Amino acid sequence: MNADQFFRKLFMEQINRREFIRRQVRGAMLVAGGLTVPALPAAAATPDIGIARGAPGPAARKAVALIGGIRRFVKPGQKVVIKPNMSFAHDPERATNTHPEVVRELVAMCREAGAGRIRVLDHPLRKQELCIEGVKKACAVFEEEMVYGLADDRFFAETSIPRGMDMKETEVMKDVLEADVLIAAPVAKSHGSAGVSLSMKGMMGLIWNRWVMHVRYDLHSAIVDLASRLTPQLVVVDGTRVLSTDGPSGPGKVLKMDTVIASADMVAADAQTVRMFEWYGRRFEPRQVKHIRIAHERGLGRMDVENMTIQEASA
Repeated sequence: MNADQFFRKLFMEQINRREFIRRQVRGAMLVAGGLTVPALPAAAATPDIGIARGAPGPAARKAVALIGGIRRFVKPGQKVVIKPNMSFAHDPERATNTHPEVVRELVAMCREAGAGRIRVLDHPLRKQELCIEGVKKACAVFEEEMVYGLADDRFFAETSIPRGMDMKETEVMKDVLEADVLIAAPVAKSHGSAGVSLSMKGMMGLIWNRWVMHVRYDLHSAIVDLASRLTPQLVVVDGTRVLSTDGPSGPGKVLKMDTVIASADMVAADAQTVRMFEWYGRRFEPRQVKHIRIAHERGLGRMDVENMTIQEASA
């Protein structure tokens, strides 16, 4: 039987396309009259980490697109909380706060996905109106009040931490407890006590009494405990400027990197950020940051980013 006869017979048997592909994936090869038909390539898997380089807003959008797009994470009608760094009354060049354009782009994407309610929240370390001013101004284009610095205990509610090893309970912002989707949008910066302040450390900005994490518990262990309760569905790390020394408040050495890192895995996002940039004048591996290592060991995510799928692009 020659190749033409073979394929005519195949179509006459009405083998549907799904079965045809399934047979190919099993490794079958159609050979007729010396003609070999190779199996169709498998669909590409969604990358674990997306890295985009460019201006803050476009890079944020591109990084999220690389890992499947915002509609992978936000569905129509859902309540969304975006948690950037808004702790200090500093301009973006100090790299202590998330760049306002990164936050604005995340809000825009959530609106495009049909989010029912969006809140941009932090518990500032300084006067809240001054700390949130830059992000609030950037988000004013949406003509909707959504950016808040919450520094009053009436906005928080006691909640348990079921997977906590040491810290078993804390007070969390009510809006966060009610949200369907939590998006972490930290700036990449160093931290005198935690080594780095990224998505996991940033969850401390959603609770009322963060000081207890410094004085009653081992800080790294408490960060992981909190991350087991407040686990974002999406992490977008603003690495457009990296505060590589003297964080979290600076002033310190700021690296202009024009980079945004996105992942559905908060541990992987933090690990990749540590691995990519210089900290305190040298390079570190993720395992050298205690809370990243503990989170990996406890199964909250993966720090072995060298074994993960990473896609990079320019915005």
